[in-house]
Amino acid sequence: NNIGIIEVPLNSKFQIDRLNVIHNFTNNLKIIFLCSPNNPTGNLMNIKDIIYILDKFNGIVVVDEAYIDFSLKNGLLNKLHNYANLIILRTFSKAWGMAKVRLGMAFASSDIIDIMNKIKPPYNINGLTQESAIGAFQNIDKKNEMIKEILSERENLEKELNKFEFVKNIYPSDSNFLLVKFKNSYKIFNYLKENKIIVRDRSNVIGCENCLRITIGTREENTKLISVLDDKK
Repeated sequence: NNIGIIEVPLNSKFQIDRLNVIHNFTNNLKIIFLCSPNNPTGNLMNIKDIIYILDKFNGIVVVDEAYIDFSLKNGLLNKLHNYANLIILRTFSKAWGMAKVRLGMAFASSDIIDIMNKIKPPYNINGLTQESAIGAFQNIDKKNEMIKEILSERENLEKELNKFEFVKNIYPSDSNFLLVKFKNSYKIFNYLKENKIIVRDRSNVIGCENCLRITIGTREENTKLISVLDDKK
């Protein structure tokens, strides 16, 4: 839509640099987007920083919580009644395991939702997608079991990766992936690709030099990853 964008980097701890955010306020600024847990760093944003921005900014603050189900801390849904300018985004693509239905959710004040209903396409969610979502709500236990398994595998994978001397750091994660800093991410990325294991190269992201983002797979997939890296030694 040819809308101008102002990008404000996170600080060295992958947290919001709130003073820099405030410094970039302009009369034309309409929306601030925050990602918590963040991608590719995997961490939750400090809630005090988000609240600070909500209090200072007159426009809309959108918080993308696509990965919140993998965090041991709560998201911001309980803050909606306090902030009329807050929109929270969630999705069926992550913890629900339903990426193929391409369905997201927006939680906001009734005033914002009323505006969205006026400008959205008349049939923006097809019937099959709606039926899939309703069906998922009937089986929340399955979702919770998947989350429990991923969190367990995340802990195990972190322990195993920490054993390798070519791993420099594994950043704390509130998501279904780990951001891992290697001595030479380029070599590791290509070595894994040669062994038919695909990870995300995030070394070109500010503050993520030599970092790869590794999604938490099944027990078998994670075991294979560790085995292939072990052969690298």
